[in-house]
Amino acid sequence: MAGGGTGGTLWVKMMAVAAVLLTLSYFLHEPGWLHATILAIGGLLMVFASCESMVLCVDSIAKRSEWNPFVAGTMGGLASNLPEVVMLGFVLAAEPRIGFIVVMFTLHAGSLAFGIYSLVLPRDADGHARLPAPLVKLSTDLYACAAGIFLTMGLLMLAMYVFAMDGGASDSPAALSATDLYVIGGILLLVEIVAIWRLVVRFSGDGEAKSEATETIDTVAEEEAPPSRGKIVALGLVGIAAAVWGGHGVGEFAEVLVHSLRQAGYSEMVGALVLSIFACAGAYAMAATAHTKGMYDVALASVSGAVTQVPFVVLPFALLMIGAFSQLGIGEAMVGGGALPIDMQTTTVVLLGFPPLLILWKAVQDDAAVNWLETVTMMAIFSLTIYFLAVHG
Repeated sequence: MAGGGTGGTLWVKMMAVAAVLLTLSYFLHEPGWLHATILAIGGLLMVFASCESMVLCVDSIAKRSEWNPFVAGTMGGLASNLPEVVMLGFVLAAEPRIGFIVVMFTLHAGSLAFGIYSLVLPRDADGHARLPAPLVKLSTDLYACAAGIFLTMGLLMLAMYVFAMDGGASDSPAALSATDLYVIGGILLLVEIVAIWRLVVRFSGDGEAKSEATETIDTVAEEEAPPSRGKIVALGLVGIAAAVWGGHGVGEFAEVLVHSLRQAGYSEMVGALVLSIFACAGAYAMAATAHTKGMYDVALASVSGAVTQVPFVVLPFALLMIGAFSQLGIGEAMVGGGALPIDMQTTTVVLLGFPPLLILWKAVQDDAAVNWLETVTMMAIFSLTIYFLAVHG
């Protein structure tokens, strides 16, 4: 998730409605679709409210630190990942394999959102939509890094899967161990830490980070007093509490949804696609809100963060949780002691993460803009990838 806040008190009202719905769900002892629907609506509303609270918290920090809109939007998006990670934690505890697939589907859904949003960006007479310097000079490095990691990891998983199918030395099914997941997750988090450090150090001022498309961002004529530290702490604590409560509700709904789709004969990839859309919903809403206010840098930070923060924030935390749950005996244990099974579904979602990131890198890096052909190309590749994963995965 990524985004930049909507402000006002709407999120407080959403939180109140969500609290009523989630409390009501505790009194419905009969499991069924009514119970699952209440959990889904209440959980999602609470997650949205949590996102807004965390974004307002980071936005307050940004005002005290005098960050520019793109950096503030990126940091807000980083904070708004907390509800998604919490939600995934409940899914991973029950269905680690499905949870992993959901995370990877979130990358594809975020890539498609970037392509769709590029359709509505302001363009010059030649049809080029200019992009902010941090997106061109930093995010493209993250696209390339993630593409390389997914290609390498996907090929390795494919090789392990093929050799296991051919009857390797071990009778255990192919799987990544908890140690493997700790190593992969740690390396991915290290990349994100360095990226955030470089973002703040290099682009936290107004000059280099602005794009030609952000002229409509209004500057406040009168300086406002910076938000108090107490307000920042309060918003952060409210966001964390709401993330845990809402994440638990959506996690329970996800378990019901996946079970129901299996019973109906649908591919589990369809359920993963639906859950990934839920996971990205907050980022979509925040990007739309920022765009309607003319805050194009914040909206771009949101949709770009929905791509870059999946492999370097959400995925590593998911891998660390899968490894920890496996060692703690939470969830169904695998034969042979593996933590994450390697099969057709888990392998393809990783391997097919390479093409979207490659086209994103190419479209943004070559001329610091996206033209109409690049926009259509991105949407074609992203849509086909999602289609093939959902239908044939």
